[in-house]
Amino acid sequence: MKLLFVGDVVGEIGCSFLEKNLYEIKKQYGIDVTVVNGENSAQGNGITKPSMMQLVGMGVDVITTGNHCFKRRDYVEMFDKNDFLLRPLNYPDGVVGHGSFVLDLGKTRIAVLNLQGVVYMEPLDNPFTSIDKALDNIDTPNIFIDFHAEATAEKKAMGQYLAGKVTAVLGTHTHVQTADETILYNHTAYITDVGMTGPEVSVLGVESKIAIDKQRFHYPVKFEESKNPCFINAVVVDFDEKLGKANKIERIIWR
Repeated sequence: MKLLFVGDVVGEIGCSFLEKNLYEIKKQYGIDVTVVNGENSAQGNGITKPSMMQLVGMGVDVITTGNHCFKRRDYVEMFDKNDFLLRPLNYPDGVVGHGSFVLDLGKTRIAVLNLQGVVYMEPLDNPFTSIDKALDNIDTPNIFIDFHAEATAEKKAMGQYLAGKVTAVLGTHTHVQTADETILYNHTAYITDVGMTGPEVSVLGVESKIAIDKQRFHYPVKFEESKNPCFINAVVVDFDEKLGKANKIERIIWR
């Protein structure tokens, strides 16, 4: 089987570009399951019901998020009522929503788990301890992890820690696609960061001048998405659904 994982979608422009191209990508690569990180899919950042529904409407099976998951007012209703919409599983007990979802395709089941790093980020529960607990409750060998983290070393460590235990560890959050895709120990697909889907000529999707002024002058600014042409960063993982073993991981840059 083949799973398509699309890196952080940025704003309305990113969602629209993905919507225009997703069918062709799925057709060209023979995709069976599509997972998208949607934590920046709303204009500004975060995820709203309209941006969530737009992703679902274009054929996305599971939506992962990250540190911006609760930025919008309607987050309680969204995360409470939609099992396919995930927030990081290492939030403390009692937080709305859930961090894992098992997609039942009849002939096979595919688990998607959302995990967040803690280095240079919010002090959530230990991601290594949290993923161990979560994996104890997963009853399929097909396990895909979105590790939403800032530090390269933390992502690398998690990939090595989960090698042989899961089908794939796919990094998100930095919006910059890395060129280190590999199969760890002949079992687990890994990439440090899948990248982003949004305006290519930008600073992580933000209008360049605004981001430059923020870093150059250190005064408050209002971030706005760039209006430049978009690209899609994604990976395709080809895996054996009976063993949960990844055979190949391929990076995509779709302009």
